[in-house]
Amino acid sequence: MTDRVTHNVQSKRLKKRYQAEKRFKFFGLAAIFSAAAILLVLLGGLTFMSIPAFTHHYVTLDISIPETTLSNDQISDAEAIRKVNWRGKVRKSLRNEFPDVTDRSGKRAIGGLLSVGAGDVLRDRVINNPSIIGSTLSVALPLSDDIDLLLKGLIDRSQPEDNRVISDRELSFIDHLEASGRIERRIAWFLFTSGDSREAEMAGLRSAFVGTLLTMLVTLLFSFPLGVMAAIYLEEIAPKNRFTDIIEVNINNLAAVPSIVFGLLGLAVFINFFHLPRSAPLVGGMVLALMTLPTIIIATRAALAAVPPSIKEAALGVGASPMQVIFHHVLPLAMPGILTGTIIGLAQAAGETAPLLMIGMMAFIVDTPLWIDDKATVLPAQIYMWANNPERAFQAKTAAGIICLMVFLLFMNALAIYLRKKYEKSRNFRHGQKICRNRSAKFAWQNGR
Repeated sequence: MTDRVTHNVQSKRLKKRYQAEKRFKFFGLAAIFSAAAILLVLLGGLTFMSIPAFTHHYVTLDISIPETTLSNDQISDAEAIRKVNWRGKVRKSLRNEFPDVTDRSGKRAIGGLLSVGAGDVLRDRVINNPSIIGSTLSVALPLSDDIDLLLKGLIDRSQPEDNRVISDRELSFIDHLEASGRIERRIAWFLFTSGDSREAEMAGLRSAFVGTLLTMLVTLLFSFPLGVMAAIYLEEIAPKNRFTDIIEVNINNLAAVPSIVFGLLGLAVFINFFHLPRSAPLVGGMVLALMTLPTIIIATRAALAAVPPSIKEAALGVGASPMQVIFHHVLPLAMPGILTGTIIGLAQAAGETAPLLMIGMMAFIVDTPLWIDDKATVLPAQIYMWANNPERAFQAKTAAGIICLMVFLLFMNALAIYLRKKYEKSRNFRHGQKICRNRSAKFAWQNGR
């Protein structure tokens, strides 16, 4: 009887345990699917909003460039070519499509159909190929952002004229150009090949992307070696006393300090004291390196502590010095964890804007930086400035910038994971070779060879 009661109690407990496990699995799967659904909704919304930014409408015009535009000596001079009024030439060519429009307001409305940067497109074409001077060429020129939004269906043309940014007369001009087959939709390559601009249709991410790469390079060069060396010293070399305990506590506290504090530190030390260039990737990278150091140190120490003590004891037992144990045995085994901490730190740094705001990297930068001491901005700062722009076309630009930033972060993580896996395979291969050599030597010794 007692055995039966005990068996029933155990069965009930086992049943409750299985039910608890099922509930845990259910809640775990529900959490995963919920997070995935939220992520998909977010990415889907951003992707849908960014679609208009990746294409733009162009009008194809036949533009005559007479030989009298430039003298023979000026044809090969880029500066002389830039001084020509190319904007006036493209507007004149567009007005030729409407010979009946002779009033001043009508001509102004026709010229307003084109982007402000349409003349720059023609200018760059002539600079790249000066031989086209004296001929008539067909050029696809970008339309203004309002006209582009209209053609994409984002501006309701059925609304009264007073409720539209585009007049009825401009609508008639656009309809005429569409009917003549001169308007087409193309990929907006200038989003990736040009810098920032006040005009939405000409604004691009090139300068911000290059600035981000240079800033991340400086961040990596400063934070990775300093963080790894500091972690090795604290974990493997430094004596365990009150002083090292204070250092460890402060490192943990620095990981929770708001990022803007590091920006204030960079402003006070790097710019005001050392007089380093403002709005430069050098200063931005150093500030982000200070912010990333605690994360790398903490992750590296955890990776070093995870190495089995038997590895260290075996290496010391065969006569290795403490430094040889650290750099030949412990550090290679801990490197995958160190790379993981570095990935987390750099990914966090790549999305920061607050510290860069304090050192002037939230600036309007058109030119692409060539080195770490040039004026530059970064992708998060560029996205922030576009988001604050009241023009409607910048909404799609903002979403496109976020997508590009996410792709950049994904590429960084994928590259780091690839390097980590490759490092692990290389380490395992070398370890296998060593084992094979030891076994071969043992076999040869046992057989008297």
